[in-house]
Parts: sequence; structure tokens; C-alpha cells
Amino acid sequence: MHTALTSALMPLLRQLDPETAHNLALRALELNLAGRSAIPPSPRLAVRALGLDFANPIGLAAGFDKNARALPALARLGFGFVEAGTVTPRPQEGNPRPRLFRLEEDRAVINRMGFNNEGIKAYMPRLAAAHPVARAMGVPVGANVGINKEGADPERDYPALVAAVAPHSDYVVINVSSPNTPGLRDLQGEARLRSILRAICTEVSSRPKLLVKVAPDLSEDGLRSVADTAMEEGVAGLIVSNTTIRRPDSLKSPQATQAGGLSGRPLKPFAEQALRTVARHAGPRLVLIGVGGIATGEDILARIRAGAHLVQLYSEFAYAGPALIPRLAQELLAAMDRQGITSIADAVGVDL
Repeated sequence: MHTALTSALMPLLRQLDPETAHNLALRALELNLAGRSAIPPSPRLAVRALGLDFANPIGLAAGFDKNARALPALARLGFGFVEAGTVTPRPQEGNPRPRLFRLEEDRAVINRMGFNNEGIKAYMPRLAAAHPVARAMGVPVGANVGINKEGADPERDYPALVAAVAPHSDYVVINVSSPNTPGLRDLQGEARLRSILRAICTEVSSRPKLLVKVAPDLSEDGLRSVADTAMEEGVAGLIVSNTTIRRPDSLKSPQATQAGGLSGRPLKPFAEQALRTVARHAGPRLVLIGVGGIATGEDILARIRAGAHLVQLYSEFAYAGPALIPRLAQELLAAMDRQGITSIADAVGVDL
């Protein structure tokens, strides 16, 4: 089945409750009903980062495939890389439904899922099976890890999770920035983050490429502090950023007052500013992945010019479906042509 057909089904999915629609989309991917991108990759979009080769800089953010159920199918859609999770040590239900809200007028999403997932024991065999399949397609796989809402010990849990996923992923992300697990964002503070990173260094013998995912709501000083701690503790990069708890005045949807993290187009200015702050401070010493409000090829190029080596998206993919990825690749090439940019590597950080 071609991706155009699955994208034609997107309006039908949007008639359903968002979480039901999401689960149906994942099931269709699991059953290989989403087809594959028919557009051959362009060498101009190739990226070398984290010691890995990416066919293009466009990745799928964590949160879409929490339980690593559909990674090979997602890899076939044309993503440059895919990230599974967030996974926690034990299964957890997450917050009560409804907990996922479309803000259609704003092309945005609010979620307060609360790290609902099946736990590391169920996640691991799927990740182990999917990783070599995706890599054979030239698509790196990331694993995103977090802690349970109750009974968590970050200095114990993060190292155990990293040790489990490291042999079956190309990079590992420490999620300390979801707004939906009480106290999680406090782990971005310098002392606690350093303590967690040192525990990982001590406990994990074969340390993978490690990234930290940060909130866009940190102050500039807070962002610089996270970057400094990451660099001092040997972290490879930062993902900038997670969802925001802010509610811009521009929001039109009646769902705008829902509690949770806001993603999609209204997140764009916050995420872009946070990326610039980190990129100016860290320079080339950290690999930066820009996330938040990316909807066009122009958005991708702007984020790369602002210091990102790679980008990720989620909300726009949920709205547009599989046809989005080839469209973004074509738009990105067109934007590069207009701006006289030969390759992605030439564009990283040029606006700084």
C-alpha cells in the first residue's frame, strides 16, 4: 500500500478520539499497512552525527511508538531515524483518559499521558528484533528511557534502563523533561542530573551515545547549566525540546485550557529559542536535535541554521500522516536551493 493511500485515511482517523486514532495508526503500522516512501534519498540531505550516518535529518520523536511496536514500518516511511519510548522500568497505566487532545485550530496537541507504557521487559524483545531490521534500511534507532511515577530511584533506574537498551539501539535518551510525571523536571537541576549521569557512567560498562532531553521552559541559565553538566559528564548531545507547559495567547482551540504538555506549531518559537541558547553556549561540542513545531522543510532548515544537526517531529506527523516525510524532504531540498546551500552539513549553525 502506498503512503498516499494511508494519508487519505487520516481525515477518518481524525473523527475518532485522539488516543483511539493513535492506537489504530500504530496497529496499521504493525501490520505493514502504511507502505513505504517512494522517493529515493538525496545525498544532499545525508548527515553524519553521533558517529552514525543518517540518510536525512528528519527523525520521529519519542512518544509515538512508546512500546517499540512498529519501528521497521516507521523506518520504511522515509524517516532518517526513529526513536522508541519513553519506556519505564515497570509497566504503568499513565494518567486517566481522556489525556490526549487535538487543538485543530492551532495545529497542536496537548498530552498528559504520564509515561503510559508496557515496561522494559515487554519493550526489550521488540527493540532487539527491530533494531537490525531498521539498520539494514540505513535508519538508526534511538531508545528513550524514563522513570515510573511511583517507587522510582533515578540513580538506580536510569542506569538499569540504559544498560538494557544500549546493545539494541544506536543512541539512548535520558528523558528528564516530561511535564506529566511529578518531580521529573526537577532532575534537570545540575546536582541531580550530574548524579544520574555519573551513576550511568559507573554502572554501564559499554556506554552508548547518550543524549538528554530538555524542557523548553527552562530559563536561559538553566539551559546553559544542563549543557555544561552534559559536556562535563561526557554526554553526546541534547534533544531540544520536550513539550511546554506554557499556553501562548495565540491559542484558539477550546481545548487550550487542558493540563499537560503542549506540542505542535505553537511550541515552535519556544523550542527554537531554547535551541539557539544551547547552540550558542555549547557550539560544536554537543550534537543537538531540534524538536517542537516543525511542519515544513523551511522549518527544518531554520532549525538546522539555528544549530541543530538533526530534527524530530511528532504532532505534524500525527496530523498529516505518512505522506509528510517525503514532502518534507522535497521542501527541504527546495529551501536549500533557494538559500544556496549545497548540503545539510554546510547549514548547521550558520545563523549563529
